[in-house]
Amino acid sequence: MKPERNAPCPCGSGKKFKHCCERKVVTSPTPTADVINQHIALYSAGRYAELESRAHTLVEQYPDFGFGWQLLGGALQMQNKDALPAFQKMAELMPNEADAHYNLGVALKSAGRYEDAVISYRRALQINPNYAEAHYNLGNSLKQLGQLSEAEDSFRHAMKLKPDFIDAQGNLIFCLNFSTQCTPEDYLDEALRFGKIATQKVTSRYTAWLCNPHPQRLKVGIVSGDLCHHPVGYFTESLLALLDPTRIELIAYPTQPKKDDLTVRIKPRFSQWHSLVGLNDQAAAQLIHADRVNVLLDLSGHTAHSRLPIFAWKPAPVQCTWLGLPTTTGMTEMDYVLGDPIATPPEDAGHFSEKIWRLPETYICLSAPDASLNVSALPALANGFITFASFNNLAKMNDATVALWARILTTLPTSRLLLKAHQLKDTSVVSRTMQRFSAHGIAAERLILEGPTAQRGDHLSAYHRADIALDPFPYPGVTTSAEALWMGVPVLSMQGDRFMSRTATSIAHNAGLPDWIATNEDDYVTKAVQFSSDLPKLADLREGLREQVRSAPLFDASRFAKHFEQALWGMWQARKNQHDFQRPST
Repeated sequence: MKPERNAPCPCGSGKKFKHCCERKVVTSPTPTADVINQHIALYSAGRYAELESRAHTLVEQYPDFGFGWQLLGGALQMQNKDALPAFQKMAELMPNEADAHYNLGVALKSAGRYEDAVISYRRALQINPNYAEAHYNLGNSLKQLGQLSEAEDSFRHAMKLKPDFIDAQGNLIFCLNFSTQCTPEDYLDEALRFGKIATQKVTSRYTAWLCNPHPQRLKVGIVSGDLCHHPVGYFTESLLALLDPTRIELIAYPTQPKKDDLTVRIKPRFSQWHSLVGLNDQAAAQLIHADRVNVLLDLSGHTAHSRLPIFAWKPAPVQCTWLGLPTTTGMTEMDYVLGDPIATPPEDAGHFSEKIWRLPETYICLSAPDASLNVSALPALANGFITFASFNNLAKMNDATVALWARILTTLPTSRLLLKAHQLKDTSVVSRTMQRFSAHGIAAERLILEGPTAQRGDHLSAYHRADIALDPFPYPGVTTSAEALWMGVPVLSMQGDRFMSRTATSIAHNAGLPDWIATNEDDYVTKAVQFSSDLPKLADLREGLREQVRSAPLFDASRFAKHFEQALWGMWQARKNQHDFQRPST
């Protein structure tokens, strides 16, 4: 900020600013308002490649014009290109602008530099404490670092500043899944608050529909941002291929533009592919309603790229959430949540705003990964020590989980722990993780900390170095657990008291490994020691585990597809039986 002219000069000369350094200040040239507005118009029109080219020219002509660097950074960011240098330059040129530090924080977070992102967001908030979006994104970065209580505070602060900030409420709900303090009742209260915010923005929800009330083929819409290489894609690929196309017609509603080879493989399973990118909730609901959908599935819940507010418009007569996040959405317009007898027992009905529709065995079935990825011999036989592993999101590794895993490592003093997570590409996160274990007496050399690998095959091959996988709690692994089992690595999990944590129990039972569920922390440690003490038995289990799970419900895609299809038709029939089916008057 420029000093007042009559204020003491900050250089320390003792003179007034106007008689000292002000004379040295040379005002840098800036582009005209018309030029700036032309660039802004390109951004508003989504013409990011053209904006990138013109913004490069702009910053070459006006290198000290901070907003030019912001335009360049925005153009790069919207094309998933590296925007970090541009936003670093912006922050350098505009040190007293909250937006400059906020944008830098976003770029740092995208680069996986969460500690640095936190610093930038906090600088933005020092300048503008009422910057709701900065509180929100600070919460997201803190969540990635496992600083859960601070993340919750940030989301709540954002909501206090903007009570209708639905993304902040959604991320608060997601963050609560990692907490050991949040009860199912507390969680439902926050979810219902989300549903109320979503409903308040609906001007007129649908009460009549265009879909056929007596279909031969059920039109099923799928709203998801993860129809690609993502856990949702891995759990749906085989299912989509095996649903009977004479009984089920699929329509895709992707919520983000990402496409990859998995997208290419599954796209032919859909009769229509209608992107919701760029459509507001009302327009998206109108599109879905016009497509005459019978059953609309949400595959995101409160996760990234979610479009849950669309469901508040009730564009389909039957709406169901599945797979994205095993919890309630808190939306009264969501009719069902898919579960199974173990993950969602009858006594949990009060945890949901939805009715529970239970599949008979398992609510999830992983598409079998590449069978050419072999199961290796038990590494402990060659190493002479047990290597425990967790490939889960580091945010799941709360303080209670760290303390429990440290107990195991202390009890088995030659054992090692392999952690593999996307956050661990940040060296500051690596240091902090070592410090967390060091506080429990675990030396750094007993930890193997690795970041992500680009290819899924390389990721799965890392299980060749693991003997036993350890599940965090209360948010256990889902995809990571199923993948570990496929690679011959059994998973030790903790029994929970809600859908999210009961998923671990469901996976173990549906893989034929019920003995690998601990009832409490002491039992968890006891089982870890017990399973580690008999290497021949552990080696035999590893050798036969893939064949065991291949035919188990967790991987039997044909059986799962039949159950899933029956559930879709069952929900539809229940809707018809409970209500008079209305169609719009013409």
